[in-house]
Amino acid sequence: MTKVIICDKLNEKAVEMLEKEGFEVKVAWDLPKEELPKIIGDYEAMIVRSATKVRGELLEKATNMKLIVRAGVGLDNIDLEGAKEKGIKVVNTPNATTNSVAELALTMILAATRNVVKGTIKIKNEPASFKKAKKELMSVEIAGKTLGVIGTGRIGTALAEKAKALGMKVIGYDAYLTENPIIELKDSMEEVLKNADYISLHLPLTPETKLLISEKEFNLMKDGAVLINCARGGIVDEEAAYKALESGKLGVYATDVFEKEPPEEDNPLLKHENVIITPHIGAQTKEGNYRASVQAAEKIIEEFKK
Repeated sequence: MTKVIICDKLNEKAVEMLEKEGFEVKVAWDLPKEELPKIIGDYEAMIVRSATKVRGELLEKATNMKLIVRAGVGLDNIDLEGAKEKGIKVVNTPNATTNSVAELALTMILAATRNVVKGTIKIKNEPASFKKAKKELMSVEIAGKTLGVIGTGRIGTALAEKAKALGMKVIGYDAYLTENPIIELKDSMEEVLKNADYISLHLPLTPETKLLISEKEFNLMKDGAVLINCARGGIVDEEAAYKALESGKLGVYATDVFEKEPPEEDNPLLKHENVIITPHIGAQTKEGNYRASVQAAEKIIEEFKK
């Protein structure tokens, strides 16, 4: 009987599907991560989300592992080269959380535009300032504004569809894709940065995208541009982002991710009034988790029931 370990929280449907197909399933998402190397050698397949880092000792001890399934998109928590050397196949579920992340990015656009966070904090701290805050928080509409999408794959395209439905113009750039039915593609990222009122990042973290948005890129943006990062923290140079916010070059930085998670307490972005933060929840919806769970289980069934 093939033994499967589920290391991060999934919908119970995944367990049900696997057990119905005859797999022995270990639900280990409540197990401390440091305990996983002690038991991982017993399993031939594992499912992870982003919390479990499949590298180092954990990968070394996975002596019987044949398949690693990432329930979600990003694979940066898995040592792909190390897995390849051990003959372990690695797959993901790229479509499962597309809509979840796209909706969060859209939420960031709207929240940044209509001063949702500033208004909430202001009135909670100073209820008497209600009328004054109303005048101070005059804003604009997103209709008629230009959204620039960097990375025009599944999530970037899903966001573009939603933004266009709300009256935005959408332009974009992708180093690997040359056609998109929804997004007006530009020849360079620089062209997008110069012309967009809002810029949303939808890229994996790779050596090529590490600190992709830094001082030079911020200087290309329109004054007061809004940057949304629901991708990976390491794509944005956080020090450069803070400087751009302080100078007013960057109007708002709305981010779901940090280079170090959790962020260090002295990270100045945490205290800046023009920074909107969520704790890496882009894929954290019930619907997205259900789809990721079902698709992850299907990947295992498909691999071992050939």
